[in-house]
Amino acid sequence: MPSNVRNFASISVLPDHFSRSPAQLPRGTRAIVYCEGQFGEQDGKTANGLVRHSERYQVLSVIDSSQSGVDAGEFLDGAANGIPVVADLAAALAHAGRLPDYLICGVAPADGLLSAAQRTVLLDGIARGLHIINGLHEFLNEDAEFVAAALLSGVTITDVRRPKAKKDLHLFSGRIFDVTCPRIAVLGTDGAIGKRTTATLLVGALKARGIKAVLVGTGQTTIIQGGKYGVALDALIPQFCSGEVENQVVAAFEGEHPDVIIVEGQGALSHPAYLSSAAILRGSRPAGVIVQHAPKRVMLGDFPMMPMPTLASEVTLIEAFADTKVIGVTINHEHMDDDQIGAAIDEVEADLGLPATDPLTRPLDRLVDMVLLAFPALADSLSPSRR
Repeated sequence: MPSNVRNFASISVLPDHFSRSPAQLPRGTRAIVYCEGQFGEQDGKTANGLVRHSERYQVLSVIDSSQSGVDAGEFLDGAANGIPVVADLAAALAHAGRLPDYLICGVAPADGLLSAAQRTVLLDGIARGLHIINGLHEFLNEDAEFVAAALLSGVTITDVRRPKAKKDLHLFSGRIFDVTCPRIAVLGTDGAIGKRTTATLLVGALKARGIKAVLVGTGQTTIIQGGKYGVALDALIPQFCSGEVENQVVAAFEGEHPDVIIVEGQGALSHPAYLSSAAILRGSRPAGVIVQHAPKRVMLGDFPMMPMPTLASEVTLIEAFADTKVIGVTINHEHMDDDQIGAAIDEVEADLGLPATDPLTRPLDRLVDMVLLAFPALADSLSPSRR
């Protein structure tokens, strides 16, 4: 997901099908998203994702006093969506009119921990009767203060990243070889670079063309958004990572009988701090990989002591590490105007011989065509008018 999106929001148009209409959501899903100081930034990626797409929650507002007064969709993507950014919890509750159901922690710092100020806001939400959705590594159900506050107010706390009991976790089993449809992993050259956004857009665009696609999530935000299949991979003991990815892909295949499975990436295979991409490649055994890259990003997002890898080096590393092929590149357009995006796309295609696009500023048909070029058999799923 692009960071510093306010620098280029005017060139980005969010596809109409990207967000689920509140009218389609069940009752009891009204939510406020807390993202103080981080909305539109890398560490606000959970809030950013929920504003763009949610199958589970009706997002009423986003709390971030530094951006108070703007429309969240306009700020992120240049297309208003009616979700205001407000200054604090009191303003969010006033806007809601009646008590919402949930307060979602929309910040996602690299260490996965709450600051003292963030704790105060979430505890205030509990005192006001809001259920808490927490996607951090810090499990609030193990925090005596939060547990006591939740009991007193009669609300629940959901720690999305909490893994299953070890007896319920899966080692790699080889069941992935029974999955007969193509798997495509959306990987990248850094964390918080747009992999989930691209994967979600791709699934929607494939469905719009008549191809039955299903997303397998690998991070907490996709799970919070309402993804049916997924696991918070970075919260697992490494021994079970590839097996849990495999298990979710197999479950998606057996449960949905899709034409293609799209697997969300995490971090980057070259990233010194994250191992998740390796487990995704081993567990899902994708036949194709799309690589997300931010041409103007010089240093790794949360690790400014480390330079970004080149796109070419990441492609080479992925193809050397796994029995797969990179089938295309998607551009994260942070700090780029429209002419620069076009030039970056042309450069990728000329230098690497791979199709390239920016899913947020270019027609999504280009993203679908990237997949159909690599897997022409998928075109059999299309009606003649959509081929």
